[in-house]
Amino acid sequence: MIDMVKKLSLLNGTSGRETKIREYIISQIDGKCDWHTDALGNIIAFKKGIKTPARKIMLDAHMDEVGVIVTYITSDGMLKFSPVGGIDTKVLLARQIVFDNGTLGVVGIKPIHLSKGDEKTKIPDADSLYIDIGASSKEEAEKLIKIGDTGVFLSDFVEFGDNRIKGKALDDRVGCAILLDMINSDLAYDAYFSFSVQEEIGLRGAATSAYGIDPEYAIVLETTTAADLIDVPDHKKVCKLGEGATVSFMDRSTLYNKDLFDTAFRVAGEKGIKIQPKTVIAGGNNAGAIHKARAGIKTITINTPCRYLHSPSCVCDTRDIESVRALAEALLTEFAQ
Repeated sequence: MIDMVKKLSLLNGTSGRETKIREYIISQIDGKCDWHTDALGNIIAFKKGIKTPARKIMLDAHMDEVGVIVTYITSDGMLKFSPVGGIDTKVLLARQIVFDNGTLGVVGIKPIHLSKGDEKTKIPDADSLYIDIGASSKEEAEKLIKIGDTGVFLSDFVEFGDNRIKGKALDDRVGCAILLDMINSDLAYDAYFSFSVQEEIGLRGAATSAYGIDPEYAIVLETTTAADLIDVPDHKKVCKLGEGATVSFMDRSTLYNKDLFDTAFRVAGEKGIKIQPKTVIAGGNNAGAIHKARAGIKTITINTPCRYLHSPSCVCDTRDIESVRALAEALLTEFAQ
């Protein structure tokens, strides 16, 4: 499964440009389940299990990653851009960007030795940044890039330390890898799977996939910020790497069903699955769109803790990924009954 995470991490696809990820996922599930794509580009799959569940259940993970979109090309060949999804300006500085057609660029800033006063210490405004693709004029740049083209962080995938992995887009290619692993296994019960688009710009794909599937229960597989870092007080750490699957009770898009939250901890205890609560009310995910679809859907989110989210160097613990995988299947069985 970690090899699958690596392959998915190294593919590029920001919101609305998930083609490469979608093609790869389809290549892995074709012939193993029934599947189709909807008008937005979500992959909707149905996997036949050993038994038919008493309740229709949907599992979701999003395919898209944060990135940039070109908004203007200057006369000297530099690219002005806007973020696609939530990216802290600090994370962009001097980063390498790879565009969908393979063109490479570097996010440029004013040189430190030319900076004056507060410029030396303040984070620059995002509007002042540009991407240098090595062109010397607008005409030269337009041979490589056009307005509306998108790019993502250029980053490798590394296994390091004590069960740690580093790569871009672990949010939410980890969730996609878990869904693929479940589809490629023998499930106890029938299940629907949604590989959704455009989560990073407003939970858009999940809204249509949930409407189309119309489940009674939904299990969202996501990543969430792990702030278990130096000088961060315990009550602000959100969750910790190596401490297991992280279950949300509330975030900025969803107030979760208390019975489902309690059920997750009960089931994890019975199965010996490592679990922890998400202890800060922050962020949001596809549950925000799913739980409000149609007449309402009982929804729970299981997160993989991730340091340095929305950066080229997301860090997760492989043991947490295994815990999320185990809890997802355990809850599928629980809800099915």
